[in-house]
Amino acid sequence: MDHAIVIDNLTVTYDQHPAVHHLSATFNAGTLTSLIGPNGSGKTTLLQTIAGLRTPNEGRVTLQGFTVKDIGYLPQQDQIDKTFPVVVRDLVASGLWRSTGPFSRFTRKHIETVEDALEKVGLGGFEHRMIGSLSGGQFQRMLFARLIVQDSPVLLLDEPLNAIDEKTAAELLALIDDWHGEARTILIVTHDVELARQRFPNSLLMARDLIAYGKSCDVLTADNIKRARQMNEPFDDTSGLCLRGVA
Repeated sequence: MDHAIVIDNLTVTYDQHPAVHHLSATFNAGTLTSLIGPNGSGKTTLLQTIAGLRTPNEGRVTLQGFTVKDIGYLPQQDQIDKTFPVVVRDLVASGLWRSTGPFSRFTRKHIETVEDALEKVGLGGFEHRMIGSLSGGQFQRMLFARLIVQDSPVLLLDEPLNAIDEKTAAELLALIDDWHGEARTILIVTHDVELARQRFPNSLLMARDLIAYGKSCDVLTADNIKRARQMNEPFDDTSGLCLRGVA
């Protein structure tokens, strides 16, 4: 099914300060794109807005050929309450809500789907462990297992390889490659420029504003990265609102 994510003149603010600033781009079906920029450049905000978790102040996000229910969103680990009393199997099973609804009883087939996903990410036998007892790498594997059972055509991954060991990173990268081979649409936030050049065909470089978007080899140049760092300046609390296009 053809689909696309169309970002049109998008601005999202916090206390009138722009986190994303008049950004436009289109992500077509089956593309794998890294979102790159300095800290505070709006990458997470952009993903959350696409996922329907934040409301634009200006412009719009249009989902063509699918809805937010078809999006699999993986947040950064520090956005998840690891003290919440839930076991691994139940958290992974929450990825089934897209097809079952939140209050349906899980069948034996559902349980097998969850167990198969845990095996695929190397967490077989962890079903009854509390999520708070997992290491950082194990926790990320669990979140990937949830995406497997969710089986979404569009995946938004926020720093999926951050602060995990090399072996886990390599195995999760292989899973991302598999998803790309299945023509899913994938957006990945990362700070690793070299990884993006080598593994992700497309990149969007941003510093609140769009710096460059296209093939990674063309976007992630030294000049563009330097420009992104220069543009990502601290907020000026004395400045007024940006009203682009208003004389």
